[in-house]
Amino acid sequence: MLGVSGVPAVIQFVLMLFMPESPRWLFMKRDKDKAISILNVQSDKDKAISVLARIYDIDRLEDEIDHLSAASEEERQKKSTVRYLDVFKRKEIRLAFLAGAGLQAFQQFTGINTVMYYSPTIVQMAGFESNQLALLLSLAIAALNAVGTIVGIYLIDHFGRKKLALSSLFGVVLSLVLLAWAFFAESSGSSSGLYGWIAVLALALYIAFYSPGMGPVPWTVNSEVYPEQYRGTCGGMSATVNWVSNLIVAQSFLSVADAVGTGATFLILACIAVLAIVFVIVFVPETQGLTFLEVEQIWKERAWGTISNTESLLEHGNDP
Repeated sequence: MLGVSGVPAVIQFVLMLFMPESPRWLFMKRDKDKAISILNVQSDKDKAISVLARIYDIDRLEDEIDHLSAASEEERQKKSTVRYLDVFKRKEIRLAFLAGAGLQAFQQFTGINTVMYYSPTIVQMAGFESNQLALLLSLAIAALNAVGTIVGIYLIDHFGRKKLALSSLFGVVLSLVLLAWAFFAESSGSSSGLYGWIAVLALALYIAFYSPGMGPVPWTVNSEVYPEQYRGTCGGMSATVNWVSNLIVAQSFLSVADAVGTGATFLILACIAVLAIVFVIVFVPETQGLTFLEVEQIWKERAWGTISNTESLLEHGNDP
């Protein structure tokens, strides 16, 4: 059974052999002509063209190329390599990293991998003692997660990153509260199997709300909120935050459930989801339809205030 998990990896490996290089990477490597040829939406020969054409129009692509040219030249003039500590030296970069890493942390601390890893156990905790039935219900929840993620791919560019994250988190809070109530009712000694089914329904609702929003949004936002020079470093650091948070939640869930009860554990996750809502409202900007230069401007304005003189703004941005 474990070998089956290697099949998707093999398929991904084969498909990645046919992927073109990133136009941004080619551009930063000074192969501007090749980058432009990949971005040329008039050609039907490159499979990447249709994807890029759905995201950008030709005018925006030209703006991105101009911005990349300026950023690349500025980076070459500085002749410096971004280090991890450099992320915390500039206020606007700190704010961007706070938004990106915070989203990654809340993605895990709202309990998604708890549900995915322990769904058979949770179903059994809800009163379904049959291993076969518990596994079947957990597979249905996993399938719902896959469908929800596909829906999220469509919604994220039509609904907006921030709105999608907030609507997702509101649904997560409601489903976690319902799930906690079902476990409290089940533990009160009721012999009815109704609360077990309510718990399974709450799990399904949790996935239905979570997967289109808090599933893809943190990764999408992290690909958009960092300036070019810091994108690789900040993206790697925020991904590390995601996996460390995943480790903490996965290792602590059963221990916390044993200590305070399953219902109380889900209430804790619901409270964390409420904190996530506040975090998104306060710290995460809407990046839908914005160029990287416009997003960078947002962080500079948040860091230093609205400055009409662009040169003064850039001068402040270089201060630690």
